[in-house]
Amino acid sequence: MLTFLGTGTSQGVPVIGCECEVCQSVDYRDKRLRTSAHLQIGGKSIIIDSGPDFRQQVLRERIKRLDALIYTHEHKDHTSGLDDIRAYNFLQNRDMPLYGEPRVLSQIKNEFAYIFHNASYPGVPRVELYPISENAFEAEGILFQPIRIMHHKLPILGFRVGNLSYITDANFISDESKEIIQGSEIIVLNALRHEPHISHFSLSEAIDLLQELKPKKAYLTHISHLLGLHHEVEAELPDFIKLAYDGLKVALN
Repeated sequence: MLTFLGTGTSQGVPVIGCECEVCQSVDYRDKRLRTSAHLQIGGKSIIIDSGPDFRQQVLRERIKRLDALIYTHEHKDHTSGLDDIRAYNFLQNRDMPLYGEPRVLSQIKNEFAYIFHNASYPGVPRVELYPISENAFEAEGILFQPIRIMHHKLPILGFRVGNLSYITDANFISDESKEIIQGSEIIVLNALRHEPHISHFSLSEAIDLLQELKPKKAYLTHISHLLGLHHEVEAELPDFIKLAYDGLKVALN
């Protein structure tokens, strides 16, 4: 099972101080926390990215166990909720495995220095760091194949797990990476807004790429208030593409 914990961009939706029709919408699908996903596979519970809304997201979805955290990249909207794993440390009486590229783990060590400098202090999050690369790796027995993508000039990772490819914060995907994605039955892809953006796919760019890759189903995420109202945008999409929304659950074969 894939659960979308958050489907918003770095500011979330609604945006603070904004009075546009999307930010004022009463449709629950237009309320977007920062992007994150929960995978339940083979009896394991794994979350991709722990942004600033992490606590709110896991409480909403009643996620009572977490076996590992995997990071796409080091930006704050994907890492800053890490402190809230303390509850899982206590409940499970174990350190939390964190998987990320060496650069990402180094950034986490800087931003959460108190975790590593005061490991014996009561209540400090307990973590184990597992560096990953572009090579396939196992997290709690689940095979993940990283997908190299570009976030403007920053190389980051998406992940293929079985027939699912999960990609966020991309604005370029090489032919080599497309080969890894090819054949996925479900693709999750970012689509920030209608206008071109320096570090994210626009809606038309995301649709073009998905029509090239031809999954059975596709879900768009990392959405800003500039994309428009959920029900209006989704009505214009090809049949196999849907807008993801917070709390949406998708069965994985």
